[in-house]
Amino acid sequence: MRVNVRGKNIQVTDALHDHVEKKVGKLERFFNNFGDAQVTLTVEKDIHRVEVTIPLNGMILRGEEATHDMYASVDLVVDKLEKQLERFKGKLIRRGTKLNIPGDLEELPPEEPFKIVRTKRFMMKPMPAEEAVMQMNLLGHSFFVFTNADSDEVNVVYKRNDGNYGLIEPEA
Repeated sequence: MRVNVRGKNIQVTDALHDHVEKKVGKLERFFNNFGDAQVTLTVEKDIHRVEVTIPLNGMILRGEEATHDMYASVDLVVDKLEKQLERFKGKLIRRGTKLNIPGDLEELPPEEPFKIVRTKRFMMKPMPAEEAVMQMNLLGHSFFVFTNADSDEVNVVYKRNDGNYGLIEPEA
């Protein structure tokens, strides 16, 4: 796995780059078919944020942590990703994803399947993304599914952790 490290408001030193590569590279012990890892190191005021995104056979493994120390943030995000990999091991296998699993993970009990406890149906009138954000806020939800009036496709708007909004558009 290649680890691409980039910094925002921070100069990525060789020592920091090596630390990130070493820690993120540890994830290969879980599965051998990762794509290239994208690691973004950001400093805002005195908060050191690390975001890691790794494609894994059509799925995306993502983690984010923020502390007052960049090295600690890297360690915490790798720990979080390791827990995600252990937790979703069963799901990946059920999907038929071809994985090389070390022996210690094979011994973990399979995870219980997810249970859908409620189904909602609603009319989706075409609207621009800005109106969808307003509708989402009126409902007090963190996301909103709608038909985009511009593209005539189903889209999702959501509230991000930084207080801004995101738009998810399907791609064929």
